[in-house]
Amino acid sequence: MDRANYVKKKFYAAYKNLDRAVYDAEKRRLQAQLLNLQVWAIDNKKRVAIAVEGRDAAGKGGAIKRFVEYLMPKYLRVVELGVPTKNESRNWFRRYEKQMPKKGEIVFFDRSWYNRALIEPTMGYCTERQYRNFMKRVVPWEEQLIADGLILIKLYLSVDRDTQLFRFKERIIHPLKYWKYTKNDEKARVKWESFTKYKTQMLERTASDASPWVVINANDKMYARLACMLYTIYRIPYVEKQTFKPLTGELPAKFRIEIDGVPFSNLNYRQHSVLDRLSKLH
Repeated sequence: MDRANYVKKKFYAAYKNLDRAVYDAEKRRLQAQLLNLQVWAIDNKKRVAIAVEGRDAAGKGGAIKRFVEYLMPKYLRVVELGVPTKNESRNWFRRYEKQMPKKGEIVFFDRSWYNRALIEPTMGYCTERQYRNFMKRVVPWEEQLIADGLILIKLYLSVDRDTQLFRFKERIIHPLKYWKYTKNDEKARVKWESFTKYKTQMLERTASDASPWVVINANDKMYARLACMLYTIYRIPYVEKQTFKPLTGELPAKFRIEIDGVPFSNLNYRQHSVLDRLSKLH
């Protein structure tokens, strides 16, 4: 848990209270870095797995959507497994080993093998023996994957009870999101305290130096998405020296760039970004 707390303190402050313009600009900057990261993974045959966990309505899918928005689809997968078969339930780790990334691939897990540490024991979908076996074996299993070359990121998106309720109500009345709310969400909400107990045990007992948990406050969706991406580009060594600096506060009002000796002044952020990309194509 020490490592998770360290990460939380380091990254919590960067993107607090940003307005929409700054959020949009920073999202694009981070997405450009993620594309560079993906190219590095492809060129160097790296295998990257990003597990995203959290309660229902924590924003897991939305965060992943921003991660992959401009990445090359051929070299990534988003894994969101359904109800396990009896055989999969008995062979839990094998179920997820089959989904691990190939060389040059990034795989995002929208809920992961940690279902067995969270929702399954909360809802009674696994036995006590299965839960204890998972908690005993998961860290050595992950560390063996890492020793075999896997790069693993574990993100936990944390929401409070009121925020979850607000998002559930929003889903129910939204003409394009109502399908996201299920009876199972309602049942899980009733077991809030039980889930909290299992979540605490998971964070305390399954974080290691090789595979720490990163706890992100997800009550603010914009903040959570940026923080997840920022942590990922800082954690994965796709550049020799990381020089990316987060935007904070307001955007500079105007930008300037010179291309082939021709100066362009008084530019907004988007104009500057386009010209900067074009200049690098020469």
